[in-house]
Amino acid sequence: MPDTDEHIRFDDLVAAIDRTLQAAGASPEAAGIMARNFAGCERDGALSHGVFRVPQIVETLNTGYLDGTAEPTAEAVSPTYIRVDAKSGFAQLAIERARPLALQALEQHGMAVIAIRDSHHHSALWPDLEPFADAGFVAITAVTAGVPNTAPLGADSPVYGTNPLAYAAPVAGSRPLVVDFATSAMSMGDVTLTANAGRQVPEGTGLDSEGQATTDAAKIVAGGSLLPFGGHKGAALSLMVELLASALTGGDFSVEAAPGKPEGAASTQTGQFLLLIDPNRGGSADFAARAAQLIGVLRDAGIERIPADRRYRTRDEAEARGIPVTPAIRALLAT
Repeated sequence: MPDTDEHIRFDDLVAAIDRTLQAAGASPEAAGIMARNFAGCERDGALSHGVFRVPQIVETLNTGYLDGTAEPTAEAVSPTYIRVDAKSGFAQLAIERARPLALQALEQHGMAVIAIRDSHHHSALWPDLEPFADAGFVAITAVTAGVPNTAPLGADSPVYGTNPLAYAAPVAGSRPLVVDFATSAMSMGDVTLTANAGRQVPEGTGLDSEGQATTDAAKIVAGGSLLPFGGHKGAALSLMVELLASALTGGDFSVEAAPGKPEGAASTQTGQFLLLIDPNRGGSADFAARAAQLIGVLRDAGIERIPADRRYRTRDEAEARGIPVTPAIRALLAT
């Protein structure tokens, strides 16, 4: 967290982001959704996916590559399968268009698949899933994250984006478990923030522009590439993301998105896959209670931090004191 005594209320930060996005050409609805998304990431300590991203979205809107006024269309092509054409708009708005159909499918059939194509997703994935887990559902999502910047072992050039995955589950007696991670060793946003701070990244994070391993974050950002986490295993997950979020949805693969992306655009038009499950349709014991039991076992085994613990703790602190004002927030408020 930033070293500052200044804080801003969540609603005030939402309003500032909303104004900025509308001024850049986003519709009031899209701006409102994205403002709460970015402010939520900032509130929860995910600074690489918070206000840091707002100028990038503004730049992408200015290129016309991201359509801030796009009206996504959602259709149920089977009782449980929902296809959404985001029309080069925000993925988060596309999810909102699919939500009523998904909830209907969950009520009637216990599951729903949402396949979004031609969407821009330039934020964290956990905000997409947490509401579904809050409602008692298990949720999984994958996004083909952008033009190639990740090179699996053996490749002579990047072929994948950071290609994140996330999953969420209800937990009895506590907030949902929500896990969100890039299949690259780090997200490019985190590497960029590290480079801006003049710090090094861990070994195995990426390569420089000559294809040599480096811990210099600035060299990775300046024409280098990321590496998958866990070697070939992370690369296999990244391949799965391309298949689910692009091949299955009809969106572009990372390598296909690259030629059509104009200079100055930060987000990329690809696709997103979501799977939603009512966990209690199988007739087993109460899922949320079982999830709580397993997390209790993990804590008893000595694990001090379960995924999402820090996010929720930071959220509670921000709700009590306000969100710490970073240089990115200060620059936003000055516009």
